[in-house]
Amino acid sequence: MHRSTTTATTTLALALVITAVSTAASTAVAAGETVCRGMLGPRAFDHIFVPEDASCTLNRTRLNGSIRVGRGAALQANGVRVNGNVQAEGALHVGIGPGSQIGGSVQIKRGGGASITGARIAGDLQFDGNLLPLAATDSLIGGNLQAAKNRGGVTFERNRVDGNLQCRENVPAPVGDRSLAISKEGQCETL
Repeated sequence: MHRSTTTATTTLALALVITAVSTAASTAVAAGETVCRGMLGPRAFDHIFVPEDASCTLNRTRLNGSIRVGRGAALQANGVRVNGNVQAEGALHVGIGPGSQIGGSVQIKRGGGASITGARIAGDLQFDGNLLPLAATDSLIGGNLQAAKNRGGVTFERNRVDGNLQCRENVPAPVGDRSLAISKEGQCETL
């Protein structure tokens, strides 16, 4: 009987270990990725991930790679230097403040709202399928500025876009003035 109890206990312990390892693997972040909950200051990181429903504020933070913002999460980035991209899918809010420099693109898709103010983005800025107000103001965009299928209102003011300003299927139509672009297309033709 003692041997049977020991075997049952060993089997249960092994099952618990396997469950713990499986759970840890499913919540792991990519190698070199720092999880941000709260605030990070003027330090250097490879990549940053803001997990589901978390809030992250970056102040003068430097990244060799990219920022990923999870579903229901919020990011406020002030004076950051990011060599890669900022990617948010299903995020509650993304704010990129004055003095921020993004070496790649900014993609904000199927989420809440966003505010991009006084930023330099080397690639594209894309707002796609968001539900809350979106704004890009006083920013320099090296690629295209695109807004498609957003439902909370889009405002573009005083931006310089080295590519095209493209808008389609936004309800209401985007508003704003004094944004310069190589060409203005669709709903943004008159901005």
